[in-house]
Amino acid sequence: MVYDVIVIGAGPAGLTAGIYGKRAGLDILVLDTSSISGGQILNTYEIDNYPALPGVSGTQLAESMRSHCEKLGVEFARGRVTSINEKDGLKELITKKATFLAKAVIIATGASNTKLGCPGEEEFSGMGVSYCATCDGAFFKDKTVAVVGGGDVALEDAVYLARFCEKVYLIHRRDEFRGAASLQQQVLSSDKIQIIYDTTVEAINGTEAVESATIKNKKTGETSTLKVDGVFIAVGTAPNTASIAGLPELDERGYIIADETCETNVPGIFVAGDVRAKQLKQVITATADGANAITSAQRYLQAK
Repeated sequence: MVYDVIVIGAGPAGLTAGIYGKRAGLDILVLDTSSISGGQILNTYEIDNYPALPGVSGTQLAESMRSHCEKLGVEFARGRVTSINEKDGLKELITKKATFLAKAVIIATGASNTKLGCPGEEEFSGMGVSYCATCDGAFFKDKTVAVVGGGDVALEDAVYLARFCEKVYLIHRRDEFRGAASLQQQVLSSDKIQIIYDTTVEAINGTEAVESATIKNKKTGETSTLKVDGVFIAVGTAPNTASIAGLPELDERGYIIADETCETNVPGIFVAGDVRAKQLKQVITATADGANAITSAQRYLQAK
């Protein structure tokens, strides 16, 4: 079968593209590596900045978006795309088990958590090191943990963990946060959160599980040991582009280059969501990308 559009990725951008595409009468297939749709928002306990849905959980929002797609008849399949090729005027998508053909493609593969790269991080992953506070936070009830980062996610994680952890250290390598002012206020008003500025994590230590973190003050050069039961890392994301051959033009960080039309430098290939090079990466900008990408794809198909 030749689809009008294949969407790679089932986060907010990909699901929105599916909704808009089906409503436009297009044959849509959404390909994803997971059987659970939602992408990064599945790791978000509470989303408070999505219009009209204050306090909605990431899981709830993802389920609602997936349900909307299914009601419209959007087709879903599992598969990790390893290559996008041109074949007889069509786009050929290669996965391990199958090959798919489409007239147009929307890449909405999102982004993944950035690693610290310090000793002990990989060794204790799942044994005290986590990249998802909402997934693993409950295991640290009445314990002491550290959150590493200074953006929205790090601040959100610290506030969330302070609800049930005995103490939360918030470690940031700069002297001020990059996160939203409202989140900063929540952090500053919590008596359970201790902020450690100008500091990096040099190592994560333990025997069978995390027992401490070695930290270093960037200004003084002083190194010390912080006793913690867990380390939650929230230092940003990297685009999920490294494993796919045949992608359009990327920027120096690996994000796909496109403006608000979501058109890439390759005709028939569009991009949406966190994998696109842009200023703000939020749920609302991902859904907007999904709508723009499918609109551009529809115009491309009409012009063929």
